[in-house]
Amino acid sequence: MGRIRVLVVDDHRIFAEALAAALAAEPDVEVGAAGSAAAAERAMERAATEGRPYDVALIDADLGSEPAGAAGSGAAGGTGAVGPPGSAPPVARRRPGPDPVDEVRRRVAPPVPPPRRSSEPPGAPVPLSSAPPGARPGPDPLRVDHLRPAAPPPDGISLLARLRRAHPGLRAVVLAVADDPHRAARALHAGATGWVAKESSLARLLAVVRGVLRDETHLPPALLTGVIRELTTARRDRTESERLVDTLTPREKQILRCMVAGLGRQAVAERLYLSPHTVRTHMQNVLGKLGVHSTLAAVAVARRAGVSPAEPVAAPPSVAAVVERP
Repeated sequence: MGRIRVLVVDDHRIFAEALAAALAAEPDVEVGAAGSAAAAERAMERAATEGRPYDVALIDADLGSEPAGAAGSGAAGGTGAVGPPGSAPPVARRRPGPDPVDEVRRRVAPPVPPPRRSSEPPGAPVPLSSAPPGARPGPDPLRVDHLRPAAPPPDGISLLARLRRAHPGLRAVVLAVADDPHRAARALHAGATGWVAKESSLARLLAVVRGVLRDETHLPPALLTGVIRELTTARRDRTESERLVDTLTPREKQILRCMVAGLGRQAVAERLYLSPHTVRTHMQNVLGKLGVHSTLAAVAVARRAGVSPAEPVAAPPSVAAVVERP
């Protein structure tokens, strides 16, 4: 095996520099370091353009969870040794997040009633919302324009998935502060071939790096059972979701794809040339067949089944463009 090109991606400056320097002390390892996702993607592109692609990326699982400026954002090579061989680089501490007590107060604070209109007699009840009398409280479960599922927060695993798509030959190893079967399973699904605790020794990390280059998958033994359980559960959920989606008619599947795309009832009606009332009926049928009670839950089932969102409709050409076309 020739020289191994390794990119360390971690926004903890002290940890990243120490790890890069320790790896660079190995005679067969060449190291670069990046302090952000953007810097990592630039470094990968530059290396590929120069014909010297990185072989392995060591990516912090919690990349980007600290405020900006906590570490450098450039990419550079690491030099020099840090500590005796086999010693573990220090793990940087994370800054505390917002006060959870203040967050709870903000969430449960009672709504401020609107000011009373001058035409209302004294003692009249103050309405807490502008909904008409008798209206059903809460959001309409069939509305989709405001119920789009929240995307997972960006982290090192999201970056890993992007790098693996852009550079299929890259091996990726996740560096984690703590073992987490759910996140490890997610990392494997994104294309990782290794998971290493940050407190591991340098010898252990080098063994994983060389192992993944031999197409081995390395997980800590304590994680293995939990990861297998997570992957099995995910597959079972996907199979059940696929079965439910298969019960839908072709038209209902069209409706579901529009729901996954986040289209509202009116937008779906315009796209499929249906009346809003017909679209509402189809949506109710979709919810019933999927066994859920809201669009958000239906979209979750669809995503587990691998249902892709409806393609965006291209804007029609302008009148001027049609007239000027030869």
